[in-house]
Amino acid sequence: MNTFKDQHIVFYDGDCGFCNSTVQFILKNEKTDELLFSALQASFTVDFMESIQAPEPDFSTLYFWSEGKLLQKSTAALAISKHLKKPYSWLRIFKLIPLFLRDFGYDFIAKHRKKIKKDACFLPSEMQRNRILK
Repeated sequence: MNTFKDQHIVFYDGDCGFCNSTVQFILKNEKTDELLFSALQASFTVDFMESIQAPEPDFSTLYFWSEGKLLQKSTAALAISKHLKKPYSWLRIFKLIPLFLRDFGYDFIAKHRKKIKKDACFLPSEMQRNRILK
């Protein structure tokens, strides 16, 4: 598990169509292929979270492991945007908005995410499959 501590890992709800669509969006718009992905339901995630002594994940929350820190909610989303092509990388400007306001918006979307997009059939390419941790 320690071999992944220096990686950039996106943790998402694998049973959520909106979340799966978000992963597809990231894969389509990332600058490089350095991001790894793991569903919150995956055994990798359970083991990883235990190894860093993190609390049990909330399935309505996006997590991002980067630079030795576990980020969550809007902070995670904005940190992920750093790895996207322009103009999506410019979303980082929203870090200027106070955290409580950003997370209020995040929580609103998270609460309604399963109504926003019910299903998403995610068929990663062979190369993308190698970046999904199970």
